[in-house]
Amino acid sequence: MAFEIQELPDVIRVIVLLNLTKGTKLKKSTLKNRIDRVCVSYACIEMSELDKSLKEMMAEGLIQEKGEYLLLTPQGQRLGREWESLLLKKEPIMEVVAGLVDGSVTSLVVTLSAFIATLTSAPTFLGTQSAVIFAAFLTLSAVAITNFSSFLLGGITEDLADIMTLQNLMNYSLSDIPDKKERDKSLLLVRKLFTVLSKQIHRSNLYAAIICGTTTFLAGIVPIAAYILLPPYYNIIVSLLLVSAIVGIFLVRYRSKKTRVNWKVTLFETLAIVVIATIASLLLGAA
Repeated sequence: MAFEIQELPDVIRVIVLLNLTKGTKLKKSTLKNRIDRVCVSYACIEMSELDKSLKEMMAEGLIQEKGEYLLLTPQGQRLGREWESLLLKKEPIMEVVAGLVDGSVTSLVVTLSAFIATLTSAPTFLGTQSAVIFAAFLTLSAVAITNFSSFLLGGITEDLADIMTLQNLMNYSLSDIPDKKERDKSLLLVRKLFTVLSKQIHRSNLYAAIICGTTTFLAGIVPIAAYILLPPYYNIIVSLLLVSAIVGIFLVRYRSKKTRVNWKVTLFETLAIVVIATIASLLLGAA
């Protein structure tokens, strides 16, 4: 199956893949009902058209039958995940990366500011230990909440714009179908499918925003807590080691895996960005 939409069976296949992802098993009648729900009250596809698409998918090794149920093969699951990621943006790559970076930079700025304050004869950061805790939680919470709101509103806006572009491209391909009846069915099914997907995108972006905000807070609170709870000098060492572990292991490994770029290149790039962001934040705070 080509990764494109050019005719009615292609549209049906995408809906089948989306419905059978994550090991879901469905009957043909259930699949037909779900497609009918996408079309709402409009006359959509016939059972014979669904059967034809399913037979083609079986011949291509995308689905298999187990009794009266249909399920995806490993190849079909991979293709289904790709379509799911393209249409629903379910892969939280930006959210995790932004959360780890922002949380790490925030914890570095807070701990280094507190440490510098102790070296300049200040008894503790902002005067008291309670002030350290208050400032740390206030700063980290503000960054986490900002990330949450930015990814929620920005993600919905960007994804809806992307999905409208994708729908227009699919409509352009389907408009070349010579048979008017099949062309009208295809365009109607795509339009209704994207109406359903638009609703799901709001839910997906809510999950993404929660992931980003939570990741930001956790990546920042652990080093800050270590600095506050441990005795002097041990605290800054352990805190910096924790930040290094978060950036050097979790963030670099995650980025390297998703981008399929050598981890050494990703490590240098990531460290450079984190160091520059931290120094800039400290200079702006001191100004």
